[in-house]
Amino acid sequence: MCAVTLGISILLAGAWLVAQGPVTQYGRKAKADRGPRALGLVQLWSSSPSSSKGKKGRLIPIAIMMDGKFYDAGSYKATPVPMALDFDVVYEGYRTGVSQGALTITQPGQLGRMWMAEGTWLAAGEKAAETRMKYATPVIEDKDGPPVLHRHSEKADTDRGAPASGTPTPPEEGKTRSAPEAAKVAAAAQVETMGDRTPPRLRRGKPDANAHREAFATFDPLPGALPAKAGKDSAAEALQITFVPAISDAGGPDARPYTYDLKPAEEAIYRNKMLELARTQLRDHAGAAVRNAVAGGGNSAAGKTASKSGLAKSAFDDVNVRIFDLSSSNEPVLVLSAKTHRPGGATEDFQPQEVTLIARTNLEGELNKMFFSQTDSRHLDVAPRMELIDAVDADGDGRGELLFRRTFDGGSAYAIYRVTADGLWPLFEGTP
Repeated sequence: MCAVTLGISILLAGAWLVAQGPVTQYGRKAKADRGPRALGLVQLWSSSPSSSKGKKGRLIPIAIMMDGKFYDAGSYKATPVPMALDFDVVYEGYRTGVSQGALTITQPGQLGRMWMAEGTWLAAGEKAAETRMKYATPVIEDKDGPPVLHRHSEKADTDRGAPASGTPTPPEEGKTRSAPEAAKVAAAAQVETMGDRTPPRLRRGKPDANAHREAFATFDPLPGALPAKAGKDSAAEALQITFVPAISDAGGPDARPYTYDLKPAEEAIYRNKMLELARTQLRDHAGAAVRNAVAGGGNSAAGKTASKSGLAKSAFDDVNVRIFDLSSSNEPVLVLSAKTHRPGGATEDFQPQEVTLIARTNLEGELNKMFFSQTDSRHLDVAPRMELIDAVDADGDGRGELLFRRTFDGGSAYAIYRVTADGLWPLFEGTP
């Protein structure tokens, strides 16, 4: 009897589930963005670092994602202007996932052989400039007597001294317009040239060839990007330049902050752990250099020099540690960049090692190395210099990736890396 009752209960439960339809599965990864999604780096410059109004912007294209694949944004569909630099395309700038403002492209162009675009920058929280005439309440004069309807006539205008046509009469030779007359002429010209404009939005798809006002322009280097000239005007020519990663995507997900909040004491503990891990990596690399030199049977002077600089527990200069929460998992990802300190008895040809270390914590709170590189100015052809720009959502899946600038002996390029469980996965690596 019990078996029969149990079987009937199972059948009823199955019938109820079928009637309810498919059951929603929670925790499934959201559908990834397939593109188009463009990533660039915005250059902002102004005479005052605290002033955000009036800043000009210049966009450096990095990568564009189409159908889940990344391409060089500086050359993708360049007919003649690359798709990522088309007119009126809007890029939103982020710092560690927090919006800083928007750049609207106004003119694509080239600096040497490099494509870029100039645009107008609107900082977050600022109001866009009004492009329409404001409504003004008409002023009704209070006169005695009943109101009388008037009809416009050219004779009345002539009697008042105005020309018959609607165009203003140019001033006679030797005479200048008064201030009220000049203001009226300027206002009339503004009304004629002002159309029904709306702020541009993020666009996707192929660029409209009819929207091109000019194919492209030739840009000059920014004065602040070059060494200041000696003279009185050198201070005026130096501009305050900042860099902000930016994304253009009409249908991408909303950005979120990638910061990992820590107390100052906890941040100091992570910093010391990263420095100790960097010393361990330097010792391992120095020991490997010595072993390779001995095994090769050649001159081991380079290996001994590396061993001394790596085995010595020296300090680091220009230490910068950044901590991110890239996947909303409350698991910190740490990025260290530093230079080895010059020892007291070092020779003149000593080259400090530039170190880049990426690590993440395990369940026990210990650091696991994900990536390590060291180089100097003489070995950029072997190992490029790695400069962290910021954490960005390059592929639109809601998780952050690491954006680096890689400098080789022949130039620099940008790269995007996804942090996996045991290392870095390159999504895009540009060529200089």
